[in-house]
Amino acid sequence: MNINRITDHIKEHQLNLVNHKIYDNIKTIDDLKIFMENHVFAVWDFMSLLKGLQVNLTCTTNPWTPVDNTEAARFINEIVLEEETDEVKENNITSHFELYLESMHEIGADTSEIEQFIVDIKNSPDYRETIDNYDIHKNLKSFMNFTFDVIESGEVHKIAAAFTFGRENVIPDMFIEIVKGLNKENSSIADMFVFYLERHIELDGDDHGPIALRMIENLCGDDEKNGKM
Repeated sequence: MNINRITDHIKEHQLNLVNHKIYDNIKTIDDLKIFMENHVFAVWDFMSLLKGLQVNLTCTTNPWTPVDNTEAARFINEIVLEEETDEVKENNITSHFELYLESMHEIGADTSEIEQFIVDIKNSPDYRETIDNYDIHKNLKSFMNFTFDVIESGEVHKIAAAFTFGRENVIPDMFIEIVKGLNKENSSIADMFVFYLERHIELDGDDHGPIALRMIENLCGDDEKNGKM
């Protein structure tokens, strides 16, 4: 497949995300608190998208059996290693979701809603019903439901496309804009959040983004239907 054809086709949409006015509106710590208290749900559902790929591309059940595509399995396992178990400091292993929560605590953002949501998701026999019934903005519900629609499709090239073009391939530029939007005073107060952003800029820009693109090429191969997503 021609990966450049796809990236050219979605370039305008990705630029709209990078140039969104929201970044200029994050000027104070109170602004940042509101942003993070909502954005954290997208951070959580990113992890579900990640695990959706791992479930489809690797063997995650016993007894173990060899997978059909070891190269794609290697790609996703490399990304999972750092997203789910990153060594952010010496002997400090954490997921990026938990690092985000730590960043929220640092600036005094309210984590009670997302923490209760995680508890309810764990205990729910129907996580989609939990999302639909939860007292959060309808746009958050719509965003997460779209993610799980893609995951539940079971079409691994579509899951990989949502992961790559909707997250890994565009997040570095988006996060750079957030860092720019924080003035010097606010960025010093939100040291952990800035570290979180810069860690993603580093990993997604240098490693995860390119790996995800290679994974897309691997999964689609010469199949024009899959290549059109």
